[in-house]
Amino acid sequence: MEQKGAIFSENRLERMRATVRGEPEILEGAADALDAGACTAVDLLLGTQGHVFVAGAGTSNAVTRRFGHLLSCSGCPAAFLHAADCLQGALGTVAADDTIVLISKGGKTAEVNGLGAMARERGARIVAFTEAPESELGRMADCVVRVRVDPSSDPFGLVATSSSLANAAVADAICETILAESGYSLEVFAATHQFGAVGERIKAGKES
Repeated sequence: MEQKGAIFSENRLERMRATVRGEPEILEGAADALDAGACTAVDLLLGTQGHVFVAGAGTSNAVTRRFGHLLSCSGCPAAFLHAADCLQGALGTVAADDTIVLISKGGKTAEVNGLGAMARERGARIVAFTEAPESELGRMADCVVRVRVDPSSDPFGLVATSSSLANAAVADAICETILAESGYSLEVFAATHQFGAVGERIKAGKES
């Protein structure tokens, strides 16, 4: 459909199509890189007696916010923490029975690692999403979820397009596994989704 005021460019359109078409291959590689650490992460999250928190920095912030929301939708209540704020007092919300999911591609992000180190001092457990299990973050974590993509799939090997996509997909896999194994029912889900299009669909299903 032609957009008013738009300048059509076949090259531009094909570039965007090529990016979208290449994403299944990226996700296939991320799926192949998963190992037992992802299963351990599910166990830790399901077994958490306190609270589950998620945190990252930069692009990972957006991924962790999404992950926290989907965990809560899957029977594993979770809340987002801002890593930098935690270094300035907000870490007081974290206690010994809690689990924190930290996302850092290279495992070297100062704010994320600072949060992880302080959380460990408080007795919390750490789940790390990283491509570098040998990194500072990987070494401090109770389990590592390995999220790996071909470096060339990100622009300049640095702009986190493909890597954030892979992190989100692995987070989806963990959420769907938790949803399946926790016995979280549609009725419970409906209690927290009473508005918007989802709420309308649930209500329509009950009335039919």
